[in-house]
Order: sequence, then structure tokens, then C-alpha cells
Amino acid sequence: MPIWNAKEECLDLEERAQQQWERLQSTLNRAYKNVPFYRNRFDQQEIDLSRAESLNDLARIPFTGREHFSENYPYGLFAVPLRDVVRIHTAQGTGLRPVVSGYTRQDLQLWRELVARALSASGVSSSDILQIDLDPGLTNWGRDYKDGAESTGASVIPMTLLPLEKQLMVMRDYRTSVLVTTPSAAEQLADLLFRSKVNPNELSLRTLILVGESLKGPVQSQLEEQLHVKTWVHYGLSEVPGPALAFECEERRGLHVSEDHFCVEVIDPATGISVPDGEEGELVLTTLTTKAFPLIRFRTGDRVRLLAGPCHCGRTLRRMEWFSRRTDDMLIIRGVKINHHQILLLLERTLGFIPQSYRFAIRRRNFQDFLEVWVKVDEEIFSDEIKEMEKLSRQLCSELGQELGIPVQIRLKEGTSFDVAYQFNRLEDLR
Repeated sequence: MPIWNAKEECLDLEERAQQQWERLQSTLNRAYKNVPFYRNRFDQQEIDLSRAESLNDLARIPFTGREHFSENYPYGLFAVPLRDVVRIHTAQGTGLRPVVSGYTRQDLQLWRELVARALSASGVSSSDILQIDLDPGLTNWGRDYKDGAESTGASVIPMTLLPLEKQLMVMRDYRTSVLVTTPSAAEQLADLLFRSKVNPNELSLRTLILVGESLKGPVQSQLEEQLHVKTWVHYGLSEVPGPALAFECEERRGLHVSEDHFCVEVIDPATGISVPDGEEGELVLTTLTTKAFPLIRFRTGDRVRLLAGPCHCGRTLRRMEWFSRRTDDMLIIRGVKINHHQILLLLERTLGFIPQSYRFAIRRRNFQDFLEVWVKVDEEIFSDEIKEMEKLSRQLCSELGQELGIPVQIRLKEGTSFDVAYQFNRLEDLR
């Protein structure tokens, strides 16, 4: 028996709208009463919650952005007293301050149910052994997937930071049947199997849960062919509240959004105005049941489009298509979101200044994605001792890698022709 209310996945549209409206009213009133940030914004816009009549009134409320997390660090967006918070998570912010989110006991149970729901839709059950392989920047997700998988009755190998070769050894020896990982890490696994001359049929792996990144081109079908598995995509937020808030069903025609816990909008990123179903835009989320850390009209930066019509699986939860392009300047490396301003601040902290000329790029070597940072060597950086330059490069690499939780490579470029600081996002295979 599922630990969540499976009926809520299949409510008719009128019941769904009524459920969302009642839960939205509760969320808005709680945020207004307990979070000064939201109360001040509502008052500035002269929003009277008592006069709101339907979900359409949500469009009158200002958006919440990632910058507001840093501005209200650490506990300014909490809607409950700290004594009611039983878990505190941190994630990458847009600057040097992390995003801090809190969870009540009820929130943790809710998230456990949401992850279990998504895993069950992927066929995960008590007969499975589930392994979690994510980068340090997604440690919070590792905990959530462990809790959710345990709720399905599956045996869980928790997230452990191991080299890929050791992950493969665990996968083979422990007879892992389900792997939770990012698409880029799954591609790296497929390449390792090929280079090691290991036939995927020697493994017990049958299910691949892909998280953190949208899929580009035919990657999903390629992974299925190379690893002899069935793949399923989950969507979540690496900041808050967590993973698997949208998931693929057996029909694999878009991702079902857990509308019983989130209100979904798709807007034109330039104007902030909602776009019709079927048109691409930016995903905006409002939490409906979260107690400790409510989000009101949070701009995710993810490009999606809502799909019309019912799904043959029987779920009435709306479906969305998730695109790899973003509406902001964030880089996504192995599921971890990184803001270019954050990289500059980390460089400034180590160097004592922001370099005048730099480049950022997502690179790939042997199917492993990493952040490459070019810094132009000028008078403030130059040393005539090669050892000093190498030491600086290692220091920058260590500082950024530790803070961001992803692989980083630093290139100090002397006499390079780029004269203006700029950022770009390009993926190359450097095998």
C-alpha cells in the first residue's frame, strides 16, 4: 500500500481546482502572518488577501527570486518558529551566502511521500535495491531520495562520495536494480562499462532515475540502449524545497507536476505575463502545503511548457515538458546550479579582487562535466616563478571546487586576446 493518498493523483479538474484554492489561501495567509518579507510585499502592492476569490488572483502577487534568499539569510523566510524546525538544509545561493531552508516534521513526511510517489511511478518497489550517486552539491537530494525510497520498501544504498569505479563495484556486488543519478553521470557510467568491457547484462540494474538536468536530444534513448535499462526523469529544485516535485509516468509524455502540493504557472520571462498552455515559458512555483518555508511565485529560471489533454495513465496531475535552455545566466553542472556572480565572488575572495577578464564554460572530458574558469594573467596576478602560478591555480581550483561541490579546472591565460569580462556556457567533449 502506498504511504501517500493515491486518490489525489486522479482528482477531477473541479476537485483539483478547489483543493488548490483552499490550500493556496492557507499558504498565503500563513506567509502574510509569519514572514515579514511577504507581508511587506503584499502591503506595498496593496494586496488584500481577504478579497481574493480564485487562483487567478495569484497573478497580482509579486514574484520571488533567488536573490531574495540571500537577502533574507539565514532564517528570514521561515514561517514557523525555529523550535518547530527539525531539519535545516543549505544549498548554493547566488552569492557567497547559501540558501537556507527549514523543514518541520510534517514537511519531511510530505517530502518523503512525494519522492516515494515519483519512485513508485517509475516502478520502484520493495523488491528493489536502490543506489544513489550524486555530486556533493546535491547532498540534500541524496537524503530525500533515501527517505523516499525507504518508504517504498526498497533496500537503499545511501549516497556516498566514491569514484565511479567504486560505484560500479558496489552496483555489481550489491546487485543494484535502481540507480538515482544525473544524466551526465549516467553517460559517464555507460562509457566506463564500454572501456572496462563490462556487459550491462552482468549487472542487476534495470531502472535509471535521472535527476538534476533536463535531457538533451536522444540521450534518454541512448542510455537505455547502452545500459539495458528503462529510464525515468524527475524534476526538482536544488535550492528548495527538493527533488521529484514532477515525474514521468509509464506513458512518458511529459512530467506530472504534484499539483496537490504546488501551484504551477508558466510566464513570459521578459514580461512576467502568463502564457497559454502549450507555449514555452519560465516555470513559476508556489508551495501549497509546505509549513516551514513557503515559496510564493518563485521564478525557477527553468523553461517548460504545459501539455494539454489527459494522460492515459489516469493521473490528472498536469504535465510539463522540460527544456535544457534557461531564462537566466545560471550554469547547471551535474545537476548543481551555479550563478556566474557567485563564481566571481569566490575568485575575489581568493585573489583579493575581481579579474578584469575571465571566461566560464561547462566542459566535458571522458563524459565528465566540469566547470572551466579562464582568468587572464595581468600585473596583479603575474609572477615570474612558475611554482607560484601553479600554486595559485591549485588554490583557486580547490576553493571553487569545495564551495561549489563540482569538479573545477582553472586556466591562467597569459597574453590572451579576450579584453572584456564575459560569461558563456558551452559544452564540449574533450576526450
